[in-house]
Amino acid sequence: MVAEAAQLSSTRRVYHFGAGPAMLPPEVIAEIRAELPDYAGTGISMLEFGHRTPEFRALMREADNDLRELMGIPPNYAVLFLHGGAALQFAMAPLNFGGCGAYLVTGQWSAKALHEAERVAQAQTVWDGIESGYTRLPARNEWLPLQNATYLHYTVNETIAGVEFHATPESNGVPLLADMTSMVMSRPVEVSKHALIYASAQKNLGIAGITLAILDPAALRTPPRSTPSLLDYRYCLEAESLPNTPPVFAWYVLAKMLKWVKLQGGVQELAERNRRKAEVLYSVLDSSGFYVSKVEKSCRSRMNVPFRTHTPSLETVFLQQAEAAGLKNLAGHRTSGGIRASIYNAMPETGVAALAEFMRDFERRHG
Repeated sequence: MVAEAAQLSSTRRVYHFGAGPAMLPPEVIAEIRAELPDYAGTGISMLEFGHRTPEFRALMREADNDLRELMGIPPNYAVLFLHGGAALQFAMAPLNFGGCGAYLVTGQWSAKALHEAERVAQAQTVWDGIESGYTRLPARNEWLPLQNATYLHYTVNETIAGVEFHATPESNGVPLLADMTSMVMSRPVEVSKHALIYASAQKNLGIAGITLAILDPAALRTPPRSTPSLLDYRYCLEAESLPNTPPVFAWYVLAKMLKWVKLQGGVQELAERNRRKAEVLYSVLDSSGFYVSKVEKSCRSRMNVPFRTHTPSLETVFLQQAEAAGLKNLAGHRTSGGIRASIYNAMPETGVAALAEFMRDFERRHG
């Protein structure tokens, strides 16, 4: 596998900075390629594998064990692997935690979570950063009171705005729900401080199609009677994440990614690597009058680095020349424009260094 990964890495002449689906490690792609025609000597491809076979049930158990080990998940917490992406969790979470949710709105994704909660339950805004352009996070004394809130929801990392909570908010005993889609496995998190953590896979956990949910079953409420079974956490728990046919291949890739994280030295080692990668890019931005970063330094994301050039017309030139240099998918989100580098776990430090050098060279030529 090492030789195949090296060959794949040498033929990969580009670095993929897209926000998701994101870059996969060459080693994982090499393993998938080697196993694709025949999984575990069965003669059957994982693309056609049955989800109730002994081989797949073994994969499920191993993925659960690896996840629990890597994230330090308490034994009384449950782990689910679900359909629908994080967007479905925007509705599933309020249906299962009931009452009236409180939302910290720190970017477009937490705003979407709030709006979806309002469709199926009651919700209140504790703080909304839209007036600042979602360039900062609130101090605790800026929050509105949690008026009879049954849970507090926050998005740990906003991929579009580029802001990130680097510490767990204090909810004062109110169950805490977190969308960790774009930063899960990038650094250690305090699972026990949360009643629910959810994350779709296509950033740090593999490919699109499967979503992780880690929850404290004791914190669940009974959802409305009209709630579809597939949106009831308890129903999914009773079915061991198999209430219907799951995304088998995506689950398989997720299991591969967990093994890869272990081989890298675990989440703490990746956290140090991610810190260094982010510092490389932010040092270019901070030392330049050519590039503009609007996010407050205290809450800058280590996964998604959005920025602009001082002359907006140069951004198209930047993106075209970066593409030609093998630095791909650097365009900002369609709603905000600009430039954005997503530097998830699989992005190597050499890729970030190549982007930083390109940025400095582009400034010398166009500044």
